Amino acid sequence: MRFYLIGAGVINRTHAEAIYKLDGEETVEIKVADPNPAALAGFLERFPEAEAFADAEAMLTEPPREDDIVIVGTPPFTHFALSNMALASGRHVLCEKPLVMNRVEAEALLAAAQAHHRLLGCCSVRFLDVPKTEEAKQLLNDGTLGDVYKISFVFRGQRGRPGVEYQPESRWFLDRAKSAGGIVMDWGPYDMAVLNDLLQPQRIEVAAAWTSKPETDIDPTDTVYDIEGHVGAMLKFVREDGTSVWVQYERASCTHGEPYAFVEIEGTKGAVKWSPYFETDRVLLKTDRGGEVESKEREVPYEGPIGYMDHPVHLFRRKVKGLASSAIVNEQAVFNFLQLLAIYESAESGRPVRLGRNVHA
Repeated sequence: MRFYLIGAGVINRTHAEAIYKLDGEETVEIKVADPNPAALAGFLERFPEAEAFADAEAMLTEPPREDDIVIVGTPPFTHFALSNMALASGRHVLCEKPLVMNRVEAEALLAAAQAHHRLLGCCSVRFLDVPKTEEAKQLLNDGTLGDVYKISFVFRGQRGRPGVEYQPESRWFLDRAKSAGGIVMDWGPYDMAVLNDLLQPQRIEVAAAWTSKPETDIDPTDTVYDIEGHVGAMLKFVREDGTSVWVQYERASCTHGEPYAFVEIEGTKGAVKWSPYFETDRVLLKTDRGGEVESKEREVPYEGPIGYMDHPVHLFRRKVKGLASSAIVNEQAVFNFLQLLAIYESAESGRPVRLGRNVHA
């Protein structure tokens, strides 16, 4: 199986490690392209068996095979052109998040994937198929919680801005024309992937939303800095059976307020609290017994050789092979991305925004 990595930086080195963890007896080949000689040299020092190219287009000139996969691991403003080129080469494409920059690019990539009969995937799946979240999902679906009506999904960090406190050398994170946005586009893809996996919505409404850019004494003044660091929204997820679940959503990479994480599903018969991410492996179920709150707590760790960062490659490879997989591809990938745009649109317009499964609506 052949993997074509566009970009030789940190994220594609992580994808290369995941490729070499793939199960099965098939041989894997890695090819990598980057115009930066230093980046290529660093990649080859770590993965000397890879074949290197200075140009992605040249790397993709050889005839495609049915299961070839291109991984686009470059800044967001390059995603559309590179993914489009890779699809046109006859290969499946796994793209880093956010998928693209805007709706026009998202719909054009979906059309290209459909025209070439290829899969277009997004790396926002890192936190799917995690045991603690699967347990919460089972409690949601098996009736333990009763009729589910609300999810709180809040992650507030005081100082964790990409381009400032995190990877300060990568200033493109701060420029909306290059990054597509701030915290919404950085962590929002993961959040919507988790929420959509839990609720399987047919429609979504952003009833109201807001964004803000908290200021600090170390805000850069020598570069464009026009992205949000704090966002909130009330989202209504309409499920296949017609029932609705409200989601209280909040994300911050910078706030002067209290830092905390809180994720809880509430139903008419119980509630479950956990974290889909790194904060804890605890799953706390609360129900009623004799008119009193009864709590049951379990530690549900995620063990084994395959970690969060390996999920994009492993799930997408399974999807390409026609195996059962939680990979987010094609229409679902675009639907998830459009949810992020809907949050921005509602915040900017002050009006509700509705989004259906038909991404062309």
